[in-house]
Amino acid sequence: QVQPVESGGGLVQAGGSLRLSCAASGRTYAMGWFRQAPGREREFVAAINWRGDSTYYADPVKGRFTISRDGAKNTVYLQMNSLKPEDTAVYYCALSRRNIATTMREYDYWGQGTQVAVSS
Repeated sequence: QVQPVESGGGLVQAGGSLRLSCAASGRTYAMGWFRQAPGREREFVAAINWRGDSTYYADPVKGRFTISRDGAKNTVYLQMNSLKPEDTAVYYCALSRRNIATTMREYDYWGQGTQVAVSS
């Protein structure tokens, strides 16, 4: 069973920063981050292709979040700066066998999620 493992969530004040990590085992996948706030649907946040040279971001996080990957470690990072209370959610890492993916249905494996809470 392939399952990515997230880490790095926590509580931070508005304007602060957090870095999430997602480690995958086995082959190299395109990787992405989604988030789900209470009472809301899961939404796309950012994605990176398997080579690490192509990235996509949702509009609400552009300019504040950066996705990157370490190929040697098969790990993807989500650097989140200038955090806002509306960024509060459970953040999920996902793996795709496609070159890159930006919708939930394009992802094949999902992590358990890590909580991010931003206080005002």
